[in-house]
Amino acid sequence: MAKTGRMHRSRWALRTLVLLAITALLALPASAGASGGTGNQIATYNGGFTAAQRANLYQIAKDTWKFYQADTSTPTNLPLDNVGFNGAPAQGQYTSAANIGVYLWAVVSAMDLSIISRAQARSLLTTELNAVSGLQKFDGFLYQWYSTTTGHVIKGPPNNVDCSTDTNPQFGDVCIQISQVDNGWYASGLIIVRQALPELRGVVDGLLNPMNFGIFYDNGPETSCNVYYNASNPSDPYNYQPTGQEYGVYFVGYPPSQNENRYYHNGAQYSDPRISQYIGMGLHQMPGNVWWRSWRTLPPKAPYDNCQATDPDFSWQGQWPVAGSWQDYTDPQSGQTFHVWEGHYVYPGDSSLTFVPTWAGGMFEGEMANLVVPETSWGTHSYGLNDLRWAQVQVKYATQKLGYPVWGMSPSSTPDDTGNYQAYGATGLAWPYSNTPRTGLSQCYECSGPDMESAVTPHASFIALDVLPQEAYANIQALRTNYPDVYGPYGFFDAVAPNAYTYTQYPNGVQTNYSVSAGQVGHRYLVLDQSMIMAGLDNALNNRQLQRYFARDSVSWAAQTYLSMETMSIH
Repeated sequence: MAKTGRMHRSRWALRTLVLLAITALLALPASAGASGGTGNQIATYNGGFTAAQRANLYQIAKDTWKFYQADTSTPTNLPLDNVGFNGAPAQGQYTSAANIGVYLWAVVSAMDLSIISRAQARSLLTTELNAVSGLQKFDGFLYQWYSTTTGHVIKGPPNNVDCSTDTNPQFGDVCIQISQVDNGWYASGLIIVRQALPELRGVVDGLLNPMNFGIFYDNGPETSCNVYYNASNPSDPYNYQPTGQEYGVYFVGYPPSQNENRYYHNGAQYSDPRISQYIGMGLHQMPGNVWWRSWRTLPPKAPYDNCQATDPDFSWQGQWPVAGSWQDYTDPQSGQTFHVWEGHYVYPGDSSLTFVPTWAGGMFEGEMANLVVPETSWGTHSYGLNDLRWAQVQVKYATQKLGYPVWGMSPSSTPDDTGNYQAYGATGLAWPYSNTPRTGLSQCYECSGPDMESAVTPHASFIALDVLPQEAYANIQALRTNYPDVYGPYGFFDAVAPNAYTYTQYPNGVQTNYSVSAGQVGHRYLVLDQSMIMAGLDNALNNRQLQRYFARDSVSWAAQTYLSMETMSIH
């Protein structure tokens, strides 16, 4: 974690640096699937959409779906990372595990929405699964980047060097990197497919079964403190490590057991890597420790043992001191008691708007998991409630503090045609930021520069449809009304700039400044962001259908169990 071993992440964390109405709704059972699912209940979704609104959302889905024919017209049938227009780079001829996983969502969503037939969906999914079956893997896990031209493992953009030329990869080399969060999204796509089309279960299970998410679990010794420390052995490699959490990556040939101090942990739970916790625990590959040992807000020094001497000082985070309390939970599997800091932030000037922050302030960091995992149904006192609160923070901050006519800050393309990418988010930069009290909105306030709140991305509205349906719909309409150029042949382009600003990038290590005009649009489509739009529309127009697929899979028991038993301090 930053300050104790960096927590965020590979380039997808740049993609990734960079989740209700929760009143008592009528619960309907999700029917048990072919996997022998649990029949878990999902709250009925009522977005209150008129017939005209539903028709408009459906047309957006149809336009968005047109993107995928261009995106998968590759020699390998793998989805391109991105497609550009108006001078933006024409194609990102590389892909990742996350891209593949969310493409599987998109095909299922198109079938649910009757944009394509079941037979067409089966054909597309079979083609994709066969393509993935032929890729080089490590114990079923996909490597960081693949060429969509050759299918080979590559170092990734911008040069896409084939890893076959890397004859002696060392720790940290992208050619041997397995991303925890990317493979979590990939596995989620496989789970959705085997529930939506049970006839494909055999090939799906052939891909999913070799994957053991336990490789990302730090099973080192634990104490009641926030980090482990062995006073009798100051050279213990686990000293000062937040054991019990997830590693962000795995480097093939360099297991964490031999490289503990070189790995980083994804300790901030309210961020996109939690998808791997849901799946890893659901597959019985990680213990419940990973849920309780991860952090809601970064905790104060624990009042147990000798923690004051060894626990890290997190007073640099976005809000300090952090409101909250220590709560004890008994893990339902092991019976072990865990001391959890149930902390929260408070929206400045509104004491009723309490929330658990994301790591870097991005919308999809918080809300993306809820596209698949029914957090809003099962976590009404935990992350489901927080999904609502985080969306409310995004709306209030962008419209009232920044004065934007639209909201939704999340990692996306830059709003120009350079093909650049930024980890946009609501971090609270517009407030004077002093040591006491601090007024940031994200945990890693220091991760953001002054340009990180300068773009709005449409995908943020679609993933908010589940928690703020009418507000999200109004924002979707406002994006098209205020910025007509943001809508193109495949639906919404990736980003727009409400105000003029300048940002900095370092192509080939050279500092370069780019100027963006007010209202300027980034004319790119990213398969990741397009797929979040498709998934959000499927859930909104089909009563949370993607969530229902996940709920009836046997893997879902962990999400339901842990979301429902936790009570956060945000009430």
